[in-house]
Amino acid sequence: MLVEPRRTFLARAAVAGAAVTHPLRALHAAARRDDVPTEKPGYGALRPVADETTGLPLLLLPEGFRYLTFGWTGEVLDDGCVTPDGHDGMAAFGGDDGLVHLVRNHEIEVRPAFHAAHVFDPSAGGGTTITTFDPEAACVVGTRASLAGTLRNCAGGATPWGTWLTCEESVLSPADEPTLTQSHGYVFEVPVNGAPSLLPLTAMGRFVHEAVAVDPATGVVYETEDANRAGLYRFVPTTAGRLSDGGRLQMLAVRGRPKADLRRGQLAHVPMGIYWVDIESPDVAAPGRGAVPTVFEQGRRAGGATFARLEGACHADGRIYVTSTSGGDERMGQVWELRPSDDELRLVYESPGRHVLNMPDNLTVSPRGGLVLCEDGTANPSVHVLTREGRLARFARNNVMLAGEVQGLRGDFRASEFAGATFSSDGRWLFLNVQRPGFTVAITGPWDQGPI
Repeated sequence: MLVEPRRTFLARAAVAGAAVTHPLRALHAAARRDDVPTEKPGYGALRPVADETTGLPLLLLPEGFRYLTFGWTGEVLDDGCVTPDGHDGMAAFGGDDGLVHLVRNHEIEVRPAFHAAHVFDPSAGGGTTITTFDPEAACVVGTRASLAGTLRNCAGGATPWGTWLTCEESVLSPADEPTLTQSHGYVFEVPVNGAPSLLPLTAMGRFVHEAVAVDPATGVVYETEDANRAGLYRFVPTTAGRLSDGGRLQMLAVRGRPKADLRRGQLAHVPMGIYWVDIESPDVAAPGRGAVPTVFEQGRRAGGATFARLEGACHADGRIYVTSTSGGDERMGQVWELRPSDDELRLVYESPGRHVLNMPDNLTVSPRGGLVLCEDGTANPSVHVLTREGRLARFARNNVMLAGEVQGLRGDFRASEFAGATFSSDGRWLFLNVQRPGFTVAITGPWDQGPI
């Protein structure tokens, strides 16, 4: 049973750039097949802009915006660790000192963990790092490793009580890979200050995790699954704000449509009533191989709905927004809106083709309204904004080509995905990751002149 959140719990809900001044209540207009996103609804035409750190034109941005990069793969952190690659999900936490603390995932497979003080499995390569950024001086003032020895830390989410939930996008175990010492496929909680417990939150399920979003009013955690047949889950904690106390994992189902398949053939803006079915065995011993069915199959057998590759998740205005990276008739992506208080789900956007939106992944809510979407497609990935009116506008494009100028990195990385979009709490800085070769970007500019 969910315990009523404490007043102190609610008071912490404004972390990770959650100060939305224009709620998304007007997000209702459907995309047309010919609705190609020009830059006009946004901030104007994109152009090469030089990075203030390297001097290289790594991004295409609108006029008036500037950026700097940091956290490059191979950079030495303050604790002596080397920055790993695979930069992915991320959140920004504001400190009492006015600094911004960025907790960043590293999506890395099986290989020895990067050196860190807090290691779950020495043979697993993923984990998290923390960068402290001074928004006034526009510079990094501290870096350190915070968690190591996890697998494929793809995305996650910030909590209202000021921690980061990092999610493993792998269910490998020593039975699959003998070099591993632990089973994987879990969520871990990482504090901004201090050490993680290294205890997986097993009650939140063992499956191919992607992202989470926490409802600050209830403490319920919504979880996405990155699989071709995926479920949308919620974790109802026994104690709001203390996930380690356990709770109940459930999967979304559509009223009147048991085992609904929502991957194709969906109409935008048609509300669907929903309910939740229990997952009896969330910590599956051998997903897909044992007598106990996977978390997804448990939910589906009970009537749960099927989505296509659920990835990004965020909370805004009492609603949960999630992306289906390969959902939709064109398999180029969907954006779903969940209204927990109304037990309602609706499709708010579907990509009409790769020329418009090429497989959305991570997303966040702008303090000025609208959803910021990071593309996962392979053709010059972009960052888009989905406005409150349902219009799509391109804000940034990958232009990373290196010839050894930074950390000896070489290659054409213009097909590398954006990830980890998150705003500083005052809305002045947008932080992004470029997954390969791996670095973080801090962008600022005339935000009030457009929809972000």
